[in-house]
Amino acid sequence: MTKLSVLLSALLTLTVVLASPVVQIRDSIITIPIAKKIVSTGSRNFVEAERARAQGLIARGKAKAAARARGESDAAVGNIPVTNQAVTYVSNVGVGSPPTQYELLIDTGSSNTWVGAGTAYKKTSTSVNTGKRVSVTYGSGSFSGTEYLDTVSLGPSLVIQQQSIGVASTSSGFDGVDGILGIGPVDLTEGTVSGENSIPTVTDNLFARGIISSNEIGISFEPTTTPEVTNGELTFGGIDSTKFTSSITYAPITSTSPAGEFWGIDQSISYGTDFFNILPRTAGIVDTGTTLILLATNAFELYKLRTGATEDSSTGLLKISNDNLGRLKNLNFHIQGVTFELTPNAQLFPHSLNTDIGGSATDNYLIVNDLGTPSGEGLDFINGYAFLERFYSVYDTANQRVGFATTPFTDATTN
Repeated sequence: MTKLSVLLSALLTLTVVLASPVVQIRDSIITIPIAKKIVSTGSRNFVEAERARAQGLIARGKAKAAARARGESDAAVGNIPVTNQAVTYVSNVGVGSPPTQYELLIDTGSSNTWVGAGTAYKKTSTSVNTGKRVSVTYGSGSFSGTEYLDTVSLGPSLVIQQQSIGVASTSSGFDGVDGILGIGPVDLTEGTVSGENSIPTVTDNLFARGIISSNEIGISFEPTTTPEVTNGELTFGGIDSTKFTSSITYAPITSTSPAGEFWGIDQSISYGTDFFNILPRTAGIVDTGTTLILLATNAFELYKLRTGATEDSSTGLLKISNDNLGRLKNLNFHIQGVTFELTPNAQLFPHSLNTDIGGSATDNYLIVNDLGTPSGEGLDFINGYAFLERFYSVYDTANQRVGFATTPFTDATTN
């Protein structure tokens, strides 16, 4: 697989840099904006890296499950790929006092927060060097360095004292950003810091210290056809009811391994008004760090057959003719007895961004692709950004569940 460090260093990156975050407080919940970051690949490396991330997630989850079965902590550092090759979400995070601002990737697929990939870490009066080594390998990138305890500022009302962070002495695969804000399950930090079983995430500490009243996060995105835009919102301590239009359907974290090591759920997927079965009920994950919707190979082949799409050699994406586009049907996600319909328009990669991924401006590309493994592996799908920009999502640590609701953009025709 192509290494992310080679990919990112060779490509044009279009970024949105947030100044001081505009924090909104509504009924004890606190929201911060997040900005989209487009990486212009100019080749099929985009899809290859998506699959590399998926395979890394599977390998990491299996290693954790095996260690737990042996009664061991997850001492081995596994693959938890983070960077989304076409669409990544970032936010400015302050570290220290006075704070230095770092542009960090927002990731639900990992849980360590660290800095130093780009902007160097600046020690201040609040910096405490624990002397412990911290290291994480992300499949297509990695970092290693030293653990510090420091003040982390997500916004004026979201200030965490003595938060564990990694300060990178070496890193690869993160050109153009400064590190990661990890908001996945805390178990993903196991084995990443020497001498520690696990370390509290930023969300855990916000809750434990009474800064937020509930240990949960809400995330909203909006479909966009421009490469530079602040079009997302991260809500700590609850949900933002102004961002969704239906009741929230909650799915418990799946008991199936390795999906259950992440924000994993059970769902089935069908196609069209006749609900042709694409993927029977199985386990997979919800992941802000993946651009596409990835399906187990057998399900992907059925989707390709039903849509009449063919693989495009330039991008690795599926391409569909104008005639077949006119016949494209809903892709239905069945979760806890509720059907979430991904419209034909929502299945398209935005035409205006085609050239950013090496495609033709006039072709029709689909956002569903091959996971790279057959179903039955315990992680048979990834609902990535292409799904999440149409549905509000909730990550509820306290109740071990993930929630979904429709939004004003579920049926938008922006693509």
